[in-house]
Order: sequence, then structure tokens, then C-alpha cells
Amino acid sequence: MIKLFFGVFFLSWVFFPFHSERKLNSFDLTVKVNSIQNNKGLIEFALYKNPAVFTQAGKTYRLARMDAKAPEVKFQFTNLESTNYAVVVYHDVNSNKICDKNLFGIPTEAYGFSNNKRPKLSAPSFEECSVKLDKDKTISIKMVY
Repeated sequence: MIKLFFGVFFLSWVFFPFHSERKLNSFDLTVKVNSIQNNKGLIEFALYKNPAVFTQAGKTYRLARMDAKAPEVKFQFTNLESTNYAVVVYHDVNSNKICDKNLFGIPTEAYGFSNNKRPKLSAPSFEECSVKLDKDKTISIKMVY
């Protein structure tokens, strides 16, 4: 009976591994967010791959949230294919999972874009914020308060 148990366990491990393996020709993108002013709430990391939906809530390629920790937090997106990506981060101080805005649509919570692009009259474009991922990379984004 014990041999049968270990045999089934071994076969399930071979055919249905519990560990995550890195995909062939995939890369990791580590995003460091700095200049965080306090430990309240969450930092949201929104990764975009499609330029047509860049900055649109709910249309991210991948999304992650973690507790805010001043002055810096980092998150790693793993197993990404080689292409262009853009990242938007914001400091969700009240943890409502929404980037709060004023009547004019301007964020009232801290935010940042990859390549540290700053909005002028509107959000920067995907092209301005894009990062070519052709190897493991680390980028830094400074929060705008």
C-alpha cells in the first residue's frame, strides 16, 4: 500500500508538478516604486501589454497589490514573453482599490508611470512608457504626490 501511495505521488508530481517552472524564452520584470511617503494602504502595480487599453482600469495584462512601505516597495512580474510593456502604479492610501480622482479626473492619490513619464494635460502614451523586455529587467518608478 505504501509503495502504491509513493508511486501515485511520484507520477502526479511528474505529470502535474506542484512547483512553477519558468517558461522557455520568458523574462521577469521587477518594478521598484520609490518616494513612497507613508505606510498607509496599498501600492498597485498595473502591467499593460496592449497599447489600445493603456491606463484603462480593469484592462491590465497583470495586476498586483501589496502593502505600502515607505520609502520603497518592489514587485516582480514573472514569466513574461519578450515584447513591450508599460507600468502604472498608484498609492491607494484608503485601500478602496480605486485610484481616486477629483472632479476634473486628476488623481488625488500618488501615482507613477514606467520611464518616469509625467502627465502634462493627459496620461502619457503607452509608447512613452514602454519598456522592451528582452531579458530580465528592473525598473524604478518615482511616485508623484
